[in-house]
Amino acid sequence: MAEFAVNKKVHSTTKISLFMANYRRELRMEADIRKKGKVEKATEFIERMKKVQKEVGAVLKKMQEDIKRQIDKERKESEEWKKGDKVMLSTKDLVFKERLAKKLVDQYVGPYTIEEIVSTNVVKL
Repeated sequence: MAEFAVNKKVHSTTKISLFMANYRRELRMEADIRKKGKVEKATEFIERMKKVQKEVGAVLKKMQEDIKRQIDKERKESEEWKKGDKVMLSTKDLVFKERLAKKLVDQYVGPYTIEEIVSTNVVKL
């Protein structure tokens, strides 16, 4: 029943259920399966499936672009560091053995010299 509920639920982004996105028809209970109805041709079914998957893909791509645009508004360009540069280290996420009051700890410690650049945002001091 849990799988049925998940497949039947309408997704907020695509505005259709997962089952509808995959099979282009609504999920039915077992009692509904026995109903006699028109059997569609396989090619028509495939064409409808391709159309739905294309629509869902377009909606998901648009949502992904919107989310990326929102996140990129808050991003800053990282500085280019070179070996030998002097930097100050933030104590914001450092854990000290002695439990000092946060207001008594310096915000930055250093300066430290960069020994190696591991990646764009990781350096060895």
